[in-house]
Amino acid sequence: MRWFFSDCVLDLERVELLRAGAGVEIEPQVFEVLAHLIEHQDRVVSTDELFEAVWHGRIVSLSTLTSRVSAARSAIGDTGSDQALIRTIPRRGYRFVGEAVREESSVAPPPLPPRQEVQFCRSADGVRLAWSRVGTGPPIVKTGNWLNHIEYDWESPVWSHVLRWLARGRQLVRYDARGNGLSDRGVADISFDAFVRDLEAVVDAAGLDRFALFGASQGCAFSIAYAVRYPERVSRLVLYGGFARGRRLRGSPVDTEQAEAMLTLMRTGWGQDNPAFRQVFTSLFVPGGTPEQMAWFNELQRKTTTPDDAGRLRLVSDYMDVVELLPRVRCPTLVLHCRDDAVQPFEEGRFLAANIPGARFVGLDGRNHLILEHDPGWSRFRQEIDDFLSDPPS
Repeated sequence: MRWFFSDCVLDLERVELLRAGAGVEIEPQVFEVLAHLIEHQDRVVSTDELFEAVWHGRIVSLSTLTSRVSAARSAIGDTGSDQALIRTIPRRGYRFVGEAVREESSVAPPPLPPRQEVQFCRSADGVRLAWSRVGTGPPIVKTGNWLNHIEYDWESPVWSHVLRWLARGRQLVRYDARGNGLSDRGVADISFDAFVRDLEAVVDAAGLDRFALFGASQGCAFSIAYAVRYPERVSRLVLYGGFARGRRLRGSPVDTEQAEAMLTLMRTGWGQDNPAFRQVFTSLFVPGGTPEQMAWFNELQRKTTTPDDAGRLRLVSDYMDVVELLPRVRCPTLVLHCRDDAVQPFEEGRFLAANIPGARFVGLDGRNHLILEHDPGWSRFRQEIDDFLSDPPS
């Protein structure tokens, strides 16, 4: 479904705004506000109603809501001087006052995935793991990685667009690995083998026989180990932003010194209310993020794990090594990596693809380690994975 107004086109299916034929980059929340205003044109939308309709009960301030509407006006070229499209009604809210023509597409936009339900299972050593299933269709399992929180991520502007897209037309199963999110923290065993066992436990709890496996960052290594251990269960393997060798194994003495410095920051500053220490990691993981996305990632670090567990989890990542497993991967594999990733070098993504038999490698434009919805590579990221997962088995 598309809306035409002035020199703008709002495509609800593609989540795309065009003005004078050129794409306009806007945040997902701004797109939601704009879509809601257009769909409810010719009537006043009160602040409270807009809050409930667009944010679905998420707690946001009035200033945040106002800024989203202001951003929507700017995106469609409404300066406010002639109030051609959106007019502010003092103390009452906003009214859409432009001419809009709705075009029905032949294919209805996919429905939003249902709300997820969190469940719990036990790993082999008794550690409690939180996992969730959402959507219907062919199953895909997202491997746990450092800094996951299955509830917080679902609403986060850093992760939600990826998760909701993965659940469209698919059954998405994901979980918080030990030490993360709603799973047990402060456990005795924080190790590579323990993380692989966590994946085994979740797959068994979900009752999956054969499925696609999606790994991001260090979750790629866990995915590779599982695919080698259970080749009959993994139909396809998708690896994004991954590496085969941890920083302390592949890096120079300078890299090791930097790793030590980061570890100290985690242990001493991670849990503080002041986000200054966590901002260092945010600037590496999402350097191109909006202020809102950076604020969410700052909070993600604090909500996801404790300072002590953050350091323990980081050490596992720094010493991770799956190089010898790469030639043993037998399932079709797609490797994607952003060219200017500030956390894991682009060369590491190419190394994975070069050493996994038959793997396809895709370099994406962008510099964020966690791909964001406004990133230049986001559209290709989705298209490559959709095509890969829909290909008939060879």
